[in-house]
Amino acid sequence: MQFSKRIQSMQFSPIRKLTPFADEAKKQGKKVFHLNIGQPDIETPETFFEAINNFKENVLKYTNSQGIDPLIDSFIEYYKQWDIDFERNEIMITNGGSEAILFAIMAICDFGDEIIIPEPFYTNYNGFSEAAGVNVVSFITKAENGFHLPCKEEITSKITDKTKAILISNPGNPTGVVYTYEEVRMLADIAKEYNLYIIADEVYREFVYDNLKYTSALYMTDILDRVILIDSISKRYSACGARIGLVASKNKELIKQILKLCQSRLCVPTIEQVAAANLINTPKEYFTKVKAEYENRRNILYSSLVNIPGIVCEKPTGAFYIVVKLPINDAEHFSQWLLTDFHYNNATVMVAPAGGFYSNPELGKNEIRISYCLNSKDLEEAMDILSKGLEKYKELF
Repeated sequence: MQFSKRIQSMQFSPIRKLTPFADEAKKQGKKVFHLNIGQPDIETPETFFEAINNFKENVLKYTNSQGIDPLIDSFIEYYKQWDIDFERNEIMITNGGSEAILFAIMAICDFGDEIIIPEPFYTNYNGFSEAAGVNVVSFITKAENGFHLPCKEEITSKITDKTKAILISNPGNPTGVVYTYEEVRMLADIAKEYNLYIIADEVYREFVYDNLKYTSALYMTDILDRVILIDSISKRYSACGARIGLVASKNKELIKQILKLCQSRLCVPTIEQVAAANLINTPKEYFTKVKAEYENRRNILYSSLVNIPGIVCEKPTGAFYIVVKLPINDAEHFSQWLLTDFHYNNATVMVAPAGGFYSNPELGKNEIRISYCLNSKDLEEAMDILSKGLEKYKELF
């Protein structure tokens, strides 16, 4: 029996591909520190669970394919805090930000069309594009430059008559970059000049450090009909398992077309929508504390990394990830070896090989992505283990 070319061309997640080795390490009694995945350990706000506890319907019904009004209205209220104005018919609730990305790509691209993405990028951008029959065309950003965007000419050199959009993550996953106003403005100018959409994945907007200013693509008021916003409650409310996201745009006709895709999967789970709608009542102090906690973790991580001989990295300014160049040739082999052949005080670490965050198979071979979603104490211990593991690996290989 044959499998489709579509499914065979998709890669396994570099974030999760080493999970069987981590599971085996745990069976052997080792403690595994998970630096591979952006799963926050911060408590989900109580407002989410209060809404679940107060849900008393006798029949768990389908909801509107667009999403329930209270949830849409809560998002509208939330965006006003960021000087972004939406109307109800400009928002579609989705099964997490992942479905929002897929729907956005499917709505604007035909088979064989292209989307431009700065690399390294969130690995599922490639997976969703492949599933939709769309080709990813990348341009390189470098650790030495903090993964900021290159010049306009380098980006526009990638544009062809098949290019439909530029897809960005801001703040960035996996790099932690926060694009400046000038960088976002440059992308807006390119979108206008070449008749492109900007798919703006802005799920990490709460996590911007060092007193930097966050710039949404929606602040570019002259291209509002070209901006497709991707968002999710997963990170800012530490509610990854709820799978509540959205796709939004001031281009009402585009959103109307995306409704067809929403109807094809019927609706987003009812109870999770009800619970998510109540998150708007989360106290502001929650975000203040969470941001301060992640900034402290970032500082611990970076201070540890720069003291490891041979490592190259720039201090990330957003999200909760960092891409690190290692003084070795094969980061994937090293990442697996940490789980299968190494431990320190009966503990080891799981990282994500960064090669899977590039479309060019020759890039990222000596890089890993680290997520700092561990508490400070565990993060310090994990960094000590990583340092000793790297030292031992270099002796052996």
